[in-house]
Amino acid sequence: MMNTMVILAEFFVVILKVLWAFVTAGAKWVVRPKEKSVAGQVCVITGAGSGLGRLFAKEFARRRAVLVLWDINSQSNEETAELVREIYRELDSETPMSRDGAVGGLEEIPPFQPQVYTYVCDVGKRESVYSTAEKVRREVGNVDMLINNAGVVSGHHLLECPDELIERTMLVNCHAHFWTTKAFLPKMLELNHGHIVTVASSLGLFSTAGVEDYCASKFGAIGFHESLSHEIKASDKDGIKMTLVCPYLVDTGMFKGCRIRKEIEPFLPPLKPEFCVTQSMRAILTDQAMICTPRIVYMVNIMKSILPFEAIVCMYRFLGADKCMYPFLAQRKELMNNNEAKEDI
Repeated sequence: MMNTMVILAEFFVVILKVLWAFVTAGAKWVVRPKEKSVAGQVCVITGAGSGLGRLFAKEFARRRAVLVLWDINSQSNEETAELVREIYRELDSETPMSRDGAVGGLEEIPPFQPQVYTYVCDVGKRESVYSTAEKVRREVGNVDMLINNAGVVSGHHLLECPDELIERTMLVNCHAHFWTTKAFLPKMLELNHGHIVTVASSLGLFSTAGVEDYCASKFGAIGFHESLSHEIKASDKDGIKMTLVCPYLVDTGMFKGCRIRKEIEPFLPPLKPEFCVTQSMRAILTDQAMICTPRIVYMVNIMKSILPFEAIVCMYRFLGADKCMYPFLAQRKELMNNNEAKEDI
């Protein structure tokens, strides 16, 4: 009898906590939380050489973070670093050297020191991740923020996709998150301080035809992120934050040619990369657990969870989402055939 009373009491407390979670979450939609400062914090960004990674680097630079840029392409990574240095120079010129105190003395303000580090790293290879992480610890210091952003897509139908490309997609989009987290999380746990961001995709919440490897990799990344979030919560490390980023199709060129039904597309156009990163930064700097852009992605995810599969198929066909990747796949195939023809010549 006593055990039953205890369980009922605990269940009542759980109900109250769940309701309170709804209230606090709703309040954040009304009253925008204050963004935290990342000035001087060391931020590792994978896939920083282009796309969202480059935009994340610029946004963190504007907030005076110390940037550690990882990319497999040295040239594009250095281009991002130069853009970051330019932002640092602008910030430096805006920072007063000292407060005017000719009468009462001078109070010196140290000038802003631009700090950006570049590393060539293939995140799909754990040896490369671990060795590069060791260099970062030795040359830069402890990492405060980890932005797992690097991603690739094979661009082939499953039965036409070489096994190596399927493995590559899984390694870069999913397995790399294990290696980078294992490299930097121990120190975060020791200090009870840090922030891990997983840049996934709406295709990690619900899938479509033709990109099985990509969807599987993003589903895996989301599963990893959620499990890790629970592990950190279970360890009572409240100083370590986690943010999951799930954008709809972003106009970075990765899925060039992807099209939904033309009558629907004006209402669901590809996201501008700048908008996606702005929304993501707001979520990261307010310690939001998850951000989906646009917000309709939340609704689609809920519907996918409760509707019968055949009902989902009907909706996909109405929206033109069932074969939305086919034009993209066709373009990739034509491009590869043209390249092969040139090589033969």
